[in-house]
Amino acid sequence: MRIGFIGAGKVGFTLGKYLEQKLNKEEIQKNLPETVTVSGYYSRQVESAKEAAAFTNTEAFDDLKKIVCASDVLMLTVPDGRIEAVWDSIKAFDIKGKLICHCSGAMTSNIFSGVTEAGAFGYSIHPMYAISSTTKSYREMQKCFFTVEGAEEWGNKLCRFIRLLGNDCVLLSTENKTKYHAAAVFASNLVNGLYGSAVSLLEDCGFEEKQAEQALVPLFMGNASHIAEDGPVTGLTGPIERNDTTTVKKHLNVLDANEKHIYISVSGAVLALAEQKYPDRDYSEMKKILSGQE
Repeated sequence: MRIGFIGAGKVGFTLGKYLEQKLNKEEIQKNLPETVTVSGYYSRQVESAKEAAAFTNTEAFDDLKKIVCASDVLMLTVPDGRIEAVWDSIKAFDIKGKLICHCSGAMTSNIFSGVTEAGAFGYSIHPMYAISSTTKSYREMQKCFFTVEGAEEWGNKLCRFIRLLGNDCVLLSTENKTKYHAAAVFASNLVNGLYGSAVSLLEDCGFEEKQAEQALVPLFMGNASHIAEDGPVTGLTGPIERNDTTTVKKHLNVLDANEKHIYISVSGAVLALAEQKYPDRDYSEMKKILSGQE
């Protein structure tokens, strides 16, 4: 089985390099039902395909049809807005029996309209990780969790393949893909917003921006570590967890309207965790404060 990449950006570079390294290990190949290799890259920017091919010790293709013919699995590692257009070009060729996959966290395999009629199989394969570097992120992929979305026929096989690489993987239903992506946004992108708000509040207190960022790093990293090791309930600390209504009232009194909205919205989720941690503790007054009834 040969895996080809259409698109030579950060995701394409990273997944191709990770696969190339893993598939060169004898202990992985011997557990596969057939030999699996990375065939190479195609990109509208020929130089990008050449760079990716050199980086992964594979081949650069200068024609879309060539990589389609040379690959059994096609990974569409292009921006979300380009997936449908690339698919429209691919399905003009003979793709019977091939697996067509994209790596979007937000989109489902339904983007591959007509894939069944073409005799092919469409899936989304998403690494639950923020890939930030073209040439360095592959080193971090060993700890990455993957999801596969699409029909069970090949979906379970793809999950088994990913597990053989040493990564955990879950097969998602199509209807749950958007909720899954929202979960990833909660744990990743929305945290950026909260962190940015914390920096702004410290700047209001007289910190310089760099000072504010540096001051928050130990707190942020320590909390993230506790959450990762112990889970969000056990790792919970702070005034809501302690049921410290006096402190929460003081916070709300010094925040502007937007900051207060963020504080109350997120505190509702924190309160739910606190109630799990201390089911016998009475949080009724805290609920009133957060709902604006007090």
